[in-house]
Amino acid sequence: MHFHRGEIVDLEVSDYAFGGRGIAKIDNDKGRYIVFIANAFPGQLVKVKIDVARKQHAEAKLLCIIRRSSVEKDSKFQEISGGPYIRVPVEKQETVKKQSALETFSRLSGIKQIDALFDCFISSPSHYFYRNKMEYSFSSIQHCIHTEQDIDNAFALGFKRRGTWWKVENLDLPSGLFDEEWETKLKEIRNYLRATGLPAWHPPKKNGFFRHIIVRKSFTSQQLLVNLVTSSEGVDKFDVRAFGSFLKTTFQGRIAGLQHTINDNVADRSKIENGKNQQIFGEKTLKECLSGLEFQISMESFFQTNPQCAEKLYDKAIDYLFETKYAEDNVLMDLFCGTGTIGQLMSKRDNKVHVIGVDIIAEAIEDAKENAQRNKLENLDFYAKDVGKFLKEHPEYQGKIAGIMLDPPRAGIAPKTLQKVIELGAKTIVYISCNPSTQARDTSLLVDAGYLLEKISLVDQFPHTGHIESIAKFIKS
Repeated sequence: MHFHRGEIVDLEVSDYAFGGRGIAKIDNDKGRYIVFIANAFPGQLVKVKIDVARKQHAEAKLLCIIRRSSVEKDSKFQEISGGPYIRVPVEKQETVKKQSALETFSRLSGIKQIDALFDCFISSPSHYFYRNKMEYSFSSIQHCIHTEQDIDNAFALGFKRRGTWWKVENLDLPSGLFDEEWETKLKEIRNYLRATGLPAWHPPKKNGFFRHIIVRKSFTSQQLLVNLVTSSEGVDKFDVRAFGSFLKTTFQGRIAGLQHTINDNVADRSKIENGKNQQIFGEKTLKECLSGLEFQISMESFFQTNPQCAEKLYDKAIDYLFETKYAEDNVLMDLFCGTGTIGQLMSKRDNKVHVIGVDIIAEAIEDAKENAQRNKLENLDFYAKDVGKFLKEHPEYQGKIAGIMLDPPRAGIAPKTLQKVIELGAKTIVYISCNPSTQARDTSLLVDAGYLLEKISLVDQFPHTGHIESIAKFIKS
């Protein structure tokens, strides 16, 4: 059995692999051939397109589900590509996530008795409507989910069709991931904007007017911050203030502010810095509270997507860090700190220690400093610097750091940077990861350097997806 790239085949999914990949196994006279299928689930019969073909295995993109798994249930939500497991009971999702994450961590880290070190599985406090930010796309090429047909010269607003960048499926029902009222009324927004006569963006032709709507939500105030992204093609015919009035009437006091970004970049990017942004009315930021601290969040700020679950994640990570008793003159580090949320919570937990936060993104560090002032926290400093370069330029910290909190990007920590972290000689290192496979790789380096993995927990911040996060505590042996 050997597939070719681009080949379309029907396969039966029998197992689940880490990262939200279904596994199809095909036996032949040479043994067993494995196909990994992103976003598939055991028990499904699926139509896939082979993306990578090798001698012993292949990787495929899911095109459609021909037959559902016996564990899947009818759902009142509209299934979207960003929530492929919305029909799978949450308990079943968590079971396969835990098993696949621990197996992958054990295999890549070389730690065999991982079950003995496993502490707990933290479920999301809310399994539905948990996201605080969502991006919706316009397209003049609509994929109709009822007929499986494509409609050109349409006006679609919703999410991209699985495996495509040019087709959009109208969101006619809530997805179950973002604010229920907003997504219930999204079709009213679609009808209002379609009535202007201005076209949706045509991705292949790179023309049109309406491109994206991005919405950020505060769980503290329940208010929404909206950014409408358009091109300049016909902007003089669009009354954006009238659109703002429509939003105010439709959502009755929930709209904190409206922004309009004009973006003529042909690349499919919605970020404000890729265009000219104007505040139409209201506020530029929302207030969010996390573990008793207050944060001002702009449309572009990095902030945990599931803040209610992030609170549980941070509490567990800080519990791990402060299981070690620190002296009054001890220094703690929050590396890859982003907007400094964890560092501020560390400072709040024990105001006698000094906290240093480091991150390469200057805007995030500015947000961190402002939020620390707002929360009246004085025993911490933030630096806008690449973590590796910062540690290289400050050798005076070697042997002086008592505890370290690590929260690196998905790719993990560069080996040279991790070596600099190791050289600090901290008693305790707590490592938060949104990708346990790269955390496992870094674990083997920490173990070789004399650190012991004491315990590990898993956190399900993104129900109905294949994502899982982990928190590992290391102690210096």
